[in-house]
Amino acid sequence: MSTTREMLNQRAARAPRPVAAPPRPDVAAPPSITAAGSVEISIVLPCLNEEAAIGGCIDAIQTIIAAQQLNAEILVVDNASTDRSAEIARAHGARVVAQPQRGYGHAYLKGFAEARGTYIVMADADNTYDFNEITDFIAPLRQGYDLVMGNRFAGRMAPGAMTWSHRYIGNPILSGMLNLFFHTGVRDAHCGMRAFTRTAYTRMHLRTGGMEFASEMVINAAKANLKIAERPIAYHPRVGSSKLHTLRDGWRHLRFMLLYSPTHLFLIPGAFLTLAGLLALTLLLPGPFPLFGHGWDLHAMVLACLVTLLGYQIVALGLCARFFSLTEHLDGERDRLLRWLDRAGTLERGLAVGGIITLAGLILDGFVFARWLAVNMGPLNEVRPALYATTLIALGVQTMFGAFFLSLLRMRKEQV
Repeated sequence: MSTTREMLNQRAARAPRPVAAPPRPDVAAPPSITAAGSVEISIVLPCLNEEAAIGGCIDAIQTIIAAQQLNAEILVVDNASTDRSAEIARAHGARVVAQPQRGYGHAYLKGFAEARGTYIVMADADNTYDFNEITDFIAPLRQGYDLVMGNRFAGRMAPGAMTWSHRYIGNPILSGMLNLFFHTGVRDAHCGMRAFTRTAYTRMHLRTGGMEFASEMVINAAKANLKIAERPIAYHPRVGSSKLHTLRDGWRHLRFMLLYSPTHLFLIPGAFLTLAGLLALTLLLPGPFPLFGHGWDLHAMVLACLVTLLGYQIVALGLCARFFSLTEHLDGERDRLLRWLDRAGTLERGLAVGGIITLAGLILDGFVFARWLAVNMGPLNEVRPALYATTLIALGVQTMFGAFFLSLLRMRKEQV
């Protein structure tokens, strides 16, 4: 109880926090918000049915703007609210723009396009973030950083601000996977309070419309080699109903990360399956192979053939996905594998490699055919070399046609 009381006292001692407040039509917007001149800071708040909190959020931001004499604007993006959120936001002095297409990303993309500031601060309009920290986000940008991320886990998290499953399972897993795949170094990749420069915004090429927008920003910032800073922040229980759907939105983040990382989705699993299958085929070619007290025979060889072909097909899809991500500006030019393929992976070389693999399979099939002729086209027991030859022929043909397809994608890349 004493800990909770101390926390409440500390919060009360700080500058006014956003709380639910009625509309105040008598309050005029500060000149820095509505003036058509240059604006240094744009504070963008997405809003979907936040009438319980939006007025208090705007009041708190205006207090900070006045106290610190910031050249700033407050921009509220009405994301097709069905309550009085937009009306309240206008009455409290914010500039309101409408985004009828619902979605976390859609709202922010509209707000960023409308923002006039050199620096852009984004935060939820649900009372969870402390707007006293706005200048702490701007300071690193003035020092040369491109993106500043809040870290709720390293700061003060009030009781009830985040569910146990989100705090100890969902966020750590998703942030860990994001760091594993993209090496961002960000511990709280889904914190909603962030700041960035306008130049950084254009370099991030943001496009997703849902909750995965939060992951896309961090991923694209890392791909663009932007300088990212992370600072601890306070996090409080939200006012109003939550718009987050744990399983659906968690899956959207995971799906997005996988789609944005063809290496982990395609290449690594595919290469493992291909090599494992080829190794098993080679070991089983002479005859049954003893392992774990059993003699692995023809059925295992058939399975190895299947694994090899599946793995190789996955690798081919992964290479195509890597080229597609480059042509669609989903990936940076720093992709070393694609640079190597550009230099070494010509159509002619792909055809040559595929042709050699196919020829090896045909030669092996030729030995099988010769044995069949040797027994006067009678019963034949050459299943092992036949399976091996079939696998090689399939791999060779896939390589040749894959080389044609990659060349087609390369033509698309050169035209972009």
